[in-house]
Amino acid sequence: MSSKIFNSIWIVAITVFLASLLFIMCFSYSYFTHLQKSQLKNETELAAQGAELSGEAFFNTLPAEDYRITWIAADGSVLYDNEADKAMMENHLEREEVKQAIEEGYGESARYSSSLAIKQLYAAKSLSDGTVVRLSIAQMAIWTLFIGFAQPICIVILIALALSFFIASKVSKAIVKPINAIDPDHPEDYYDREEYKEVEPLLRRISSQQAEIKRDREQIEKTALIRQEFTANVSHELKTPLHAISGYAELLENGMVKSEDVKPFLGKIRSEAMRITKLVEDIIDLTKLDNGNDEEKLDCELYRIAENAVDSLEVAASAQNINLEIEGSDVHVKGIPQMLYSIIYNICDNAIKYNKMGGSVNVSITEKNNNAVIVVKDTGIGIPEDSLGHIFERFYRVDKSRSKEVGGTGLGLSIVKHAVKLHGGQIEVNSKLGEGTEFTVVLPKA
Repeated sequence: MSSKIFNSIWIVAITVFLASLLFIMCFSYSYFTHLQKSQLKNETELAAQGAELSGEAFFNTLPAEDYRITWIAADGSVLYDNEADKAMMENHLEREEVKQAIEEGYGESARYSSSLAIKQLYAAKSLSDGTVVRLSIAQMAIWTLFIGFAQPICIVILIALALSFFIASKVSKAIVKPINAIDPDHPEDYYDREEYKEVEPLLRRISSQQAEIKRDREQIEKTALIRQEFTANVSHELKTPLHAISGYAELLENGMVKSEDVKPFLGKIRSEAMRITKLVEDIIDLTKLDNGNDEEKLDCELYRIAENAVDSLEVAASAQNINLEIEGSDVHVKGIPQMLYSIIYNICDNAIKYNKMGGSVNVSITEKNNNAVIVVKDTGIGIPEDSLGHIFERFYRVDKSRSKEVGGTGLGLSIVKHAVKLHGGQIEVNSKLGEGTEFTVVLPKA
């Protein structure tokens, strides 16, 4: 960065210097040209006075190495020229400066001389006898001026280059020094400081990004920990039914089971196998939700989905003499049918499993404030207040002994929470120990 700033300052300084030098040369050239014309006019005035007094004899004695002197008759013929043969010269009556001198007394012009092949400045003065005295001088070329100033110009260029190099080096270091001094881990330490005023927006952005990265890192670590715990819990949950199946199968294989006990043993094996199947299904559902289930959301009839979930649980409810009812009206929502079914099924399944014999579970589907509202209310054992904040955690069980009896996987409510979140909804739980629990799920219709 320092080298880029240095190069930028260096290039700007040299560019400005060269532009200034060009401007000075042009101005100097204009000034010296004007000075030449002024001197030429004065010399012409003097030469005219001399010719008026002494005639051609004045020109013969006049030292005029820098000037060309021409004396022109009234008819335009050349009477005298100090640089060319007057007999070979053309008529000068049509020359611009001569015509002006005849008409106004004095005239001047600038053009390339056909005889000398250089650009000349001309000044002419008419005399009392009608003749015209003309002086000319070669106009100084800009390159001539440059050559004349070559030595001082070279000295100025060298000084300018050295000074530009020195200033560019100092300025670039001065600019970069406070930036290099910034501690990127603590950009907030440089807020509201004068030397960092211009880069404060960048510092604030760095601070914001660091905070975001820190949050992301914490989230990644948290997710990794959850996955680690999840893996351990899955292994633990699978171990128990697998050991049971293995034990029952080994007893049957070795003929250590009475014939009347074979059927109950097979029933236990089937029950444990179904428990494993349910656990695997819940893990698959939860994994899909963790990965942001990308299934297409469809227009769903929520009441019909709730009816299907209730119908699937009728047998389990009847086994415990629980009255399972559904009420309300049809509400359309945009969602994934399988996930909506899973929300209602898992809440109702828990309401049945953790209910009292002869209790009830009521499911209500209504519409309120352009939202679909699902309410599942039971008369079960309830949830302790200190457990309400944990019931959506994976493998969390309020009553671990009862969970094993009813065959719960501990993932049902975790699936519910993620599915509700996937649909942009909210879930609330109200419960009184020994009296029952009420789950309320609010899903946006749009």
